[in-house]
Amino acid sequence: MLGSLSLLWLAAMTTSLVSQSQILTLEDYQEGEEDDVTVATPSLAVRCDYDRCRHLQVSCQELQKVGPVACLCPGLSREDQQPEPPRLGEVQIMAEEGYAVVHWCAPFSPVSHYWLLLWESNGAPQKSTPLNATVRRAELKGLKPGVAYVLCVVAANDAGESNVPGAEVEGPENWTGPSFGPCRKFIMPPKPVTLVYAAVGVGTALALLSCAALVWHFCLRERWGCPRRQGMAQASEAL
Repeated sequence: MLGSLSLLWLAAMTTSLVSQSQILTLEDYQEGEEDDVTVATPSLAVRCDYDRCRHLQVSCQELQKVGPVACLCPGLSREDQQPEPPRLGEVQIMAEEGYAVVHWCAPFSPVSHYWLLLWESNGAPQKSTPLNATVRRAELKGLKPGVAYVLCVVAANDAGESNVPGAEVEGPENWTGPSFGPCRKFIMPPKPVTLVYAAVGVGTALALLSCAALVWHFCLRERWGCPRRQGMAQASEAL
């Protein structure tokens, strides 16, 4: 009898515990695993704010050092190779002031400095002072009106300097290099003030010639008379 009561008491306690407990299903188990596991999403790399045609542009390697996150740089050639030629942009001519402004883009090569080569007539090229690797703009002063020039931009590093197409040609008149590259030919136009003076001079000369022609015509007419009028007068007298 005592054993039966004990069994009944154990059965009642087991039923009470089972009713109070929470039954875990397979879905609950999977949700628990998802809560415990944290998925790390890798951050996407962005390009560095580097423009190879921007004036005073620092190197892309410097941008990688100072940036808050790692950025990507364009591919460059090796440092033990001579740099590729830069690309010379449009030459802006200031005829009235007598100078020109040039822009260029850096090559995809390590560059330590630049310099400019300027040919005038048949003489040797004039070489500028070295320009910093961040420079992309320069002014050419002292240009002569009506003169043809050939301008080239050269990039240099420890391995050498970039090639200059048509460097063996003497004078801008014989230069036939490509228009898209490190060199360009341009002609400095006359100053606008010079054109005004020339126009005034030509107009004055034409006015003087016209006056001289009229004076000469009337002087001859007064001196020798008009043959046509004399003939008409004689014909009227005969009638």
